[in-house]
Amino acid sequence: MAAPDKLAEYETRRDFEKTKEPKRGRARKSRAGALKFVVQKHDARRLHFDFRLEWDGVLLSWAVTRGPSDDPGEKRLAVRTEDHPLDYADFEGTIPKGQYGGGTVMVWDAGSWEPLHDPEEGLKEGKLHFRLKGERMQGGWALVRMRGRRGEKRENWLLIKERDDKAGEEPDRLTEDFEDSVTTGRSFSEIEAGHDVWKRRTKKPTDKQQPAKKKPRAKAKFPAFRKPQLATLYDEAPDGEDWIHETKFDGYRCIAAISNGQAR
Repeated sequence: MAAPDKLAEYETRRDFEKTKEPKRGRARKSRAGALKFVVQKHDARRLHFDFRLEWDGVLLSWAVTRGPSDDPGEKRLAVRTEDHPLDYADFEGTIPKGQYGGGTVMVWDAGSWEPLHDPEEGLKEGKLHFRLKGERMQGGWALVRMRGRRGEKRENWLLIKERDDKAGEEPDRLTEDFEDSVTTGRSFSEIEAGHDVWKRRTKKPTDKQQPAKKKPRAKAKFPAFRKPQLATLYDEAPDGEDWIHETKFDGYRCIAAISNGQAR
């Protein structure tokens, strides 16, 4: 008996003559090395975050309606959706209106994941525990399947942050603090308009001055985002000759990335 085509539902739902989403006829083996994960912010009929884990040649997918939270006290609804091809992890763009999932897609987070037990057993039992190494989501996480109700066509899961040193205390910190793409730095409006990561402003040439011919600019590849160092509040300053004390001034931390003459 032939193995079921894991991507059949994915392809059935899409007209690839109208959408630029990647097309794959069948699942393929995962590449060697760390398993990838991606979170795509999806402004469709309703804004949500598509959480995807690479496993067995496809991207297991859940739609997180309110977005992920690093507050362990929060349990975010994650609706299981169809498996996606591995190439979908790099997809960022606009799905035409009238097509399945029509709207703008942003790569909101990306990295690797480490299962803490057999994922196949976890999918059957409804409990997945794993560690994430992303730009924004890190540390231990869990997906727990809820008890199904009569008539439900989809599996409802809960995405929960484990209590560790990567946990936070503000329910919506992740989704409120990070609004741009981790791969291109673009906002939703820039993705919709098809704008590049950075556009250099040029002065208008005078009548006597002819505009110089521009050489094609190489696409900038910016370094991965790094969180700025933040001061940590303690009741007492540490003692000893090995410590140097610095006055903390309130304000904003700013990081600029430069690549191929472009900045973000």
